[in-house]
Amino acid sequence: MSVFVDTSAFYALLVRTDESHEVVRAAFAKLLDDRRPLRTTSFVIVETMALLQHRVGLAAAKDFDEDVLPVVQVHWVEEHLYRLGADRLWREDRRQLSLVDAVSFEFMRIEGIDTAFAVDPHFAEAGFKTVPTIS
Repeated sequence: MSVFVDTSAFYALLVRTDESHEVVRAAFAKLLDDRRPLRTTSFVIVETMALLQHRVGLAAAKDFDEDVLPVVQVHWVEEHLYRLGADRLWREDRRQLSLVDAVSFEFMRIEGIDTAFAVDPHFAEAGFKTVPTIS
């Protein structure tokens, strides 16, 4: 069964100083060993690239693009999915929920994905299982 990959997991995987790095690295290795299909959206890629470039540097963004993305299936967000995500964002009316998260939730709902590789608590709050488990 597919697992959705969020920016929070990508970032923790690539940044050794992130507090979740070791647990995320181990979870990523297990997902790969278990041959779980990893899926994400183009919005998550843009968010991750910008975050890595801004906080860590261009080399980290390049590592993400060359070393991590090849094992992830990317869904390129089109207008319909964007609209569903934006509508969810307005409906939920929570300042801390991002458009990227709202689009991710809608993508997961449409694709029947119930598990997110994420350390962002918004996924658990939205009713999805998370890897690693968020307490």
